[in-house]
Amino acid sequence: MGVPKLHGVPTIWRTIMPHVIIKLYPGRSEEQKKKLADAIVKDIVTIAECEEKSVSLAFEEIKKEEWAEKVYQPDILDRKNSLYKEPGYNPFE
Repeated sequence: MGVPKLHGVPTIWRTIMPHVIIKLYPGRSEEQKKKLADAIVKDIVTIAECEEKSVSLAFEEIKKEEWAEKVYQPDILDRKNSLYKEPGYNPFE
């Protein structure tokens, strides 16, 4: 019988994902973060073919002086195999 699918994607996936965490320097206004969140969620719904109610998004503000240690090393250098967009900078150079 199998799992119900739409466009090759199991329909259950449309109600249980995704959660997105955006890490950035402090300083963006609440209005900027809201606009960014709205745009990202809209694209996720369209491209991932999921319902808006299943998408969650959070902002994690990281101080500039902590960026290399808390973000660049663990999330970029140590996870290159899961990175889809590499940054054009390296704080260690």
